[in-house]
Amino acid sequence: MIEPDVCDLPGIVERWGKDPANMVQILRDVQESCGTIPSDTLDQLARLLGVPRVRIEATASFYHFFHAESHGAYEILFSDNIIDHMAGKEALKAYLCERLWLEPRKLSEDGLVYVDDTADIGLADQAPSMLVNGHAVPSLDQTRLDLVAELIRAKKPLADWPPMLFEIPDNIRLAGPLTGDPFAPGAALQATLARGSDATLAELDAANLRGRGGAGFKTATKWASCRKAEGEAHYVVCNADEGEPGTFKDRVLLNSHADLVFEGMTVCARVIGAKQGLIYLRGEYKNLLEKLQSVLARRREKGLLGNSILGEAGVDFDIEIHLGAGAYICGEESALIESLEGKPGKPRNRPPFPDRCGYRNQPTVVNNVETFACAARIAERGGAAFAALGTPQSTGSKLISVSGDCERPGIYEVPFGVTVQQILIDCGAEDAHAVQVSGPSGTCISYREFDRRIAFEDLPTAGAFMVFSRERDMFEVARNFTHFFAHESCGFCTPCRVGTSLLRNTMDKLAAGKGSAYDMNEMKNIMHILRGMAHCGLGHTAANPVVQTMEKFPDAYERRLKKLDFEPAFDLDGALQTARLITGRDDEWAHLAND
Repeated sequence: MIEPDVCDLPGIVERWGKDPANMVQILRDVQESCGTIPSDTLDQLARLLGVPRVRIEATASFYHFFHAESHGAYEILFSDNIIDHMAGKEALKAYLCERLWLEPRKLSEDGLVYVDDTADIGLADQAPSMLVNGHAVPSLDQTRLDLVAELIRAKKPLADWPPMLFEIPDNIRLAGPLTGDPFAPGAALQATLARGSDATLAELDAANLRGRGGAGFKTATKWASCRKAEGEAHYVVCNADEGEPGTFKDRVLLNSHADLVFEGMTVCARVIGAKQGLIYLRGEYKNLLEKLQSVLARRREKGLLGNSILGEAGVDFDIEIHLGAGAYICGEESALIESLEGKPGKPRNRPPFPDRCGYRNQPTVVNNVETFACAARIAERGGAAFAALGTPQSTGSKLISVSGDCERPGIYEVPFGVTVQQILIDCGAEDAHAVQVSGPSGTCISYREFDRRIAFEDLPTAGAFMVFSRERDMFEVARNFTHFFAHESCGFCTPCRVGTSLLRNTMDKLAAGKGSAYDMNEMKNIMHILRGMAHCGLGHTAANPVVQTMEKFPDAYERRLKKLDFEPAFDLDGALQTARLITGRDDEWAHLAND
């Protein structure tokens, strides 16, 4: 770790063009170089960038990965997804803390190491997992943690750690057109240039490609709208911030099929007339950054990026990668754009939508990683070939991230219209009792609904598919999700900021045995407020896990209800126990009445 007073702040600012819009990237580099972002650094950055300190402080305080206090030479963050809990994460974290003689959320006495939790890091198929200085370490057990403890005590730089600790297999269990078929870099671009922009957009329309991020908006409609919008420049943005717990499909596409994604972005640029593309890569995928940069460099060398792509004069386009800093809300497209512009990732008021007023207030297409990969396949093979798979309303294939209680977790590329039951058979989930489709913000289905289909007309999904066996407590699953939403609320609107906290606190109250039917009704009321008044999708869906598990697994809640009417969370009589012990009294006058 470098001391703050020797950080090359001018060099970092210069590297990012002295542009305040690159604030998140600048702060990432500052923290990586200095080990922290202290107060005096913010003053210096304000002078170097010519912006008020308060603007920098607002951004620095918003993202979970930024901190003003030192986290030592080794910052260890355990993934806190429900799947990690099921895999023994809490016991393993306690084991590592014992080995390193420290307490969670406190810097070790020698200032060397800090251990804490973080949200899902995109490794649910290899749970439990953790980040060490931002680099993912999967498939934790005591043996691997023993090695980590030895390396830390020996003060080994991360670069000298055994590479096998950071190896992350794709775990593609069932391949399809995106993950199994070969792709020659440039094939989609050559077809696009030969066909022309209008005809390419028509093929996209014929394919009926819908956004793979979960919302399912028609891609051709978005591209056409952006193409027509007036502006000084048009931009292509790839949303690679898949922060939904249980989702890891984009990680696999970027790791092994990055050419397909970059080509889809370039096809989009040709259609809408863009010269610049950006990938917003979630901070938890820092492992992928160097590899992705090398793929981009190779594409530039082959004439697939840069000026005069494939020798065509005027066909100019390049891609830049921006790394996030730990904020689930940045998966929402307008919050992502705010973050790309160096601000706190808070959702914008809409309209206008990004296709009219997006990055730097210019027309912008924002699509998810899988959507761009699909667009490349359509440009290469045509819309009819793509639409031949799936259903009329949900064409093509879908990447499903399977995790939890099954023999074969990993990536399954399935045609739209497949039943939940078929996926469970494929992944070896013989004792499945419930499945959380599309993460906490999606839909929880019980064993009675396994004949439902993965499709926009039935079960739309961003890709997560978390399996829970009969031995799992669905109340605890929902409680974990309420903690996640309360932690990730950006705080912009009161309904979400307060409502998610109330849900979390009420679920904790039930877990402590203080629940009542009154609390159950209150959670339903909170759900109606969130759905009707929250500013963005996070708030709209935050109560879904509670309401759905309450409806489908009522026994999980009923056994926690102490009374039919209100029961306070604070036990005043219990709080007097210490006084009773001190005074040696335990008569009826030393207790509060229970009625």
